[in-house]
Amino acid sequence: MRPSILNPLFADVKALTGVGPKIAALIERAAGSRIVDLILTAPINVIDRSLRPKIQEAGLGALATFEVNVDSHHPPPKGRRLPYKVVCSDDSGFVTLVFFHGRPDYLQKALPEGEKRLVSGKIEEFNDALQITHPDYIVDPEKPEEMPVFEAVYPLTAGLSAAVMRKATIQATARAPELPEWQDAPWLAARHWPSWKSALDSLHAPQSHNDLSLLMPVRMRLAYDELLANQLALLLIRNARVKSKGRAIKDNGRMAAKAKAALPFEFTNAQKHALKEIFDDMRAPDRMVRLLQGDVGSGKTIVALFVILASVESGAQAALMAPTEILARQHLETLTPYAEAAGIRMDILTSRDKSAGRADKLQHLKDGDIDLLIGTHAIFQETVSFKDLALVVIDEQHRFGVHQRMTLTQKGAKPDLLVMTATPIPRTLALTAYGDMEVSQITEKPPGRKPVDTRAIPLNRLEEIIDGVKRAADKGEQAYWVCPLVEESDFIDLTAAEDRFESLKAILGDRVGIVHGRMSGLEKDAVMERFYNRDIAVLIATTVIEVGVNAPNATIMIIEHAERFGLAQLHQLRGRVGRSDKASSCILLYKAPLGENAKARLQILRETEDGFLIAEEDLRLRGAGDLLGAAQSGFPRFRLADLAVHGELLAAARDDAKLIIERDQKLETPRGKALRTLLYLFSRDDAVRLLSSG
Repeated sequence: MRPSILNPLFADVKALTGVGPKIAALIERAAGSRIVDLILTAPINVIDRSLRPKIQEAGLGALATFEVNVDSHHPPPKGRRLPYKVVCSDDSGFVTLVFFHGRPDYLQKALPEGEKRLVSGKIEEFNDALQITHPDYIVDPEKPEEMPVFEAVYPLTAGLSAAVMRKATIQATARAPELPEWQDAPWLAARHWPSWKSALDSLHAPQSHNDLSLLMPVRMRLAYDELLANQLALLLIRNARVKSKGRAIKDNGRMAAKAKAALPFEFTNAQKHALKEIFDDMRAPDRMVRLLQGDVGSGKTIVALFVILASVESGAQAALMAPTEILARQHLETLTPYAEAAGIRMDILTSRDKSAGRADKLQHLKDGDIDLLIGTHAIFQETVSFKDLALVVIDEQHRFGVHQRMTLTQKGAKPDLLVMTATPIPRTLALTAYGDMEVSQITEKPPGRKPVDTRAIPLNRLEEIIDGVKRAADKGEQAYWVCPLVEESDFIDLTAAEDRFESLKAILGDRVGIVHGRMSGLEKDAVMERFYNRDIAVLIATTVIEVGVNAPNATIMIIEHAERFGLAQLHQLRGRVGRSDKASSCILLYKAPLGENAKARLQILRETEDGFLIAEEDLRLRGAGDLLGAAQSGFPRFRLADLAVHGELLAAARDDAKLIIERDQKLETPRGKALRTLLYLFSRDDAVRLLSSG
């Protein structure tokens, strides 16, 4: 049960004064639907109205507050669509207040002629005269408290005004109660951090731009709270898993020896090391939950096969899940010769399987006649039952968070779980998303792979690139051409995938194909299959090809408007080529001139192919907020912590969480009970439920 002290914070934002259904929908888009979402949304700017110059002293474009005499009103002539003007002055000169669609009755009441008023807004010049269009505030000098000197500015969405968002957040913050202290007293004192409530109040009442700094004590305190909630939840989940015993996999290596004899290559040292770590886990009685990180083309799938063979040889079944149907089919094709050599029965299940054929597969699976089932998320539908599932391997599923991982393994009696990703993850991000797991890394590529020749070329040399692609296609080579948009946008001058498709089709005819996010899964798969079978020479694509497609004959990757992509994303795209012993190239087409950040990104990509180094640099250059795009939505999105800035706090939160669990495993001490409140505050309810369920 959520502590009752938090109930006011988990009410809908519609409970706030002035927030009806329409405003609530806009606030939900900008911050979230609950009051707690508002209080955990930090200001992104602060408006300072403390500047009080004379009219003639204010610089053009400056935001300032003036004490003026209201001299005269000038309503527009009837029938004319002109603004309403009010002329004001001080002893330095005149300023005209301009109101479009102004209501005369309101303006005469707000600005009575002959009286003084405080007026705040941005000063402009029009026809050699100073004016303020729609002042932000008009206040009686006797009631200066009606105009805040400093105003917090929050993230907005179309239709939501800054004033409405601010008023809602002020109300929400006022509802926040004093909460029991969950942080260690000496730790707070050593850092001069305030209490939670005090920090929250200060967060929403910045007095200067300095107060918005992520390194201010207020922000550090709140960031640490969020990171501690994350790390504590992950350790509680790991603890619950350790308590739920798995099975010790017992195999004699017979199947592995047969598959190894069929391999046309030797394992790298990194692959051998990863396999040893995984086997040590599987042969222990506790359940294995392990992340296998390996750069593009480092040989994770073959490692997974040998892990699968150990499970099957022990008399059980295994499942391998891929994010797309084409990748599932590629896994089937890649693994078939080795699976046949080892003597295991393998099948595939995707959304394409219908009626009778599907029913037969499901029956074979239930009877134990299928040793390894490969498929998409279709594997985990309720109708799919295994006889004895001992291992689940999930490929490229950084899209899944911790709790989805927990539910995916409920098809068997506590099966081992191996999650693979080719997306190199910075250490800090790995801690926040995979802190409940052990981690193995494959840091080498198989011998014989040539480095990809990476070049940055300005877009004004586009014709040369097109000529080069035509020459390569004529020689039987294949190329990817990646565009960042599907259709032309009026707002962003980027070439659309569809336009590039038409322009290349005019040169290459039917040898060009296109895939993008708006196509159905079946349409995409059909085009990708034609590319894989070499029926298409050039594949125009949006970033849907980023994950998992293996076409060894593709030797050219062209990324248009490369300056618009993140480093890790560019690295993933580049990894689609250089997957054989053929020389490969990656062309980064950019629009000049490049900004400093974009220049640094492209330079790093040209200098190294080390995905882990690239991931760390990407985090440093872009910050975690930009790094965690839709493709990586399995990572927690922090509201108050920024991993690029608060990395040291994350390490401290990790250590603190370990100490808490060692001393108070069920969170029953006074601090433990306060920490339960912290977990609920940051919506880590599942972790708290594990305490009671064991």
